[in-house]
Amino acid sequence: MHPGLIRLLWRALAAMLFVAASASVYAAQPQFDGRGLPTLAPLVNEVTPAVVNISVVTRSPIEDNPLFRDPFFRRFFNLPDRPREQAAGSGVIVDAARGYVLTNHHVIKDAEQAIVTLKDRRQFQAKLVGTDPGTDIAVLQIEPQNLTALKFGDSDTLQVGDYVIAIGNPFGIGQTVTSGIVSALGRTGLSVEGYEDFIQTDASINPGNSGGALVNMRGELVGINSAIIGPAGGNVGIGFAVPANMARAVLNQIARYGEVRRGRLGIEMADLTPELAKKLGAASLDGALIAAVQSGSPADKAGLREGDLVVALNGRAIRSVAELRARLGLTPVGEEIELRVNRGGATRVLRTRIAAPQEVTGREGQAVPQLPGMKVVEIERGSPLYQRIQGLIVTAVEQGSRAWQAGFRPGDIIYGVNRKRVRTLAEFQAALRGAERGFAVNLLRGDFNITLLVR
Repeated sequence: MHPGLIRLLWRALAAMLFVAASASVYAAQPQFDGRGLPTLAPLVNEVTPAVVNISVVTRSPIEDNPLFRDPFFRRFFNLPDRPREQAAGSGVIVDAARGYVLTNHHVIKDAEQAIVTLKDRRQFQAKLVGTDPGTDIAVLQIEPQNLTALKFGDSDTLQVGDYVIAIGNPFGIGQTVTSGIVSALGRTGLSVEGYEDFIQTDASINPGNSGGALVNMRGELVGINSAIIGPAGGNVGIGFAVPANMARAVLNQIARYGEVRRGRLGIEMADLTPELAKKLGAASLDGALIAAVQSGSPADKAGLREGDLVVALNGRAIRSVAELRARLGLTPVGEEIELRVNRGGATRVLRTRIAAPQEVTGREGQAVPQLPGMKVVEIERGSPLYQRIQGLIVTAVEQGSRAWQAGFRPGDIIYGVNRKRVRTLAEFQAALRGAERGFAVNLLRGDFNITLLVR
């Protein structure tokens, strides 16, 4: 076959592939190298300066042992004065003017120092602006010196089959780029932290790529690489990313308040089953079923009722309880929301405002040795929560303490450790003492159940 005809066929094939990738979502134009072959190199060269390496100095586990805090003990066993461990991950510059860098909470958890290294090998000491264990997102800030930022894309417009690129900057390796497609949307149940609405992709995501960028064919940020499934943490073709819209909402709240302030709507929710859908006359299993409404809550005042099916929030469709929980969990206190609900075959539009969490106790509380900086009390007679839930109320958390860094906040209601119910302070402390290598604490915050991992 004539070489010119071969090049023409290559161009036609590449054009069809790129058009398919960009249909309805992307407007990318096919790129070709000097030999007429399709390439993503121009796109990669444009976005990789915004993807950084994050090197973290964390507290060594032996420092949590009181014996190792004793100077005499250290000298006797010839231990260094300040033992440290190095960890590393990736991050994404999303605001060049203010120097904001998005990464994963688990990358910088317990960090005492974080160094951001750019593609051009410049290094910056990073300041932790805030972190949100519930979404596994953290915000760092570096000096804004000639930085390149990635533009946010609208992750709500992603479709299964869209082409994406995963970019990371793992320590000691340099930048890595992998490509694939969106394999699924709205993935939940991965037990990462609590607010789950993951993008699933077959683009390889490995441990050092945590916090890196998931990019569409326009070069827009559509996700923050977060979780992987594989033996011993290795990639087996299933990667997950926090949607960009969720990460941007976390960024906005952390930039404003230093943390994500989650409010209260006053509902309990359940996913639809085929039986419930048939009973309610629902055409599909999409939506979040209201299982209960707290008296006097914003939901109650808005007219929401048990048995209502929430099908949209602020004009955007709701597919599941996890999706509604994630989006409500990122709605600031005081903001008005619009809920579209199906009730008895009719559609209603209800409006209300997210309220601040209820003050649950005025008592001082008792310290928890395994979680320095936190105090808790048992739920007793006289509390608004008495006989509604069994557990302990977090009354105070010292900012910057180990408990604070783990994600605990005043007003949290602790009801389990490592999937075992705890009802009293004695049960809670016994469960923590029995967890030598870390523990998962189950708690209720506002309307939402959260699991905090503490190592």
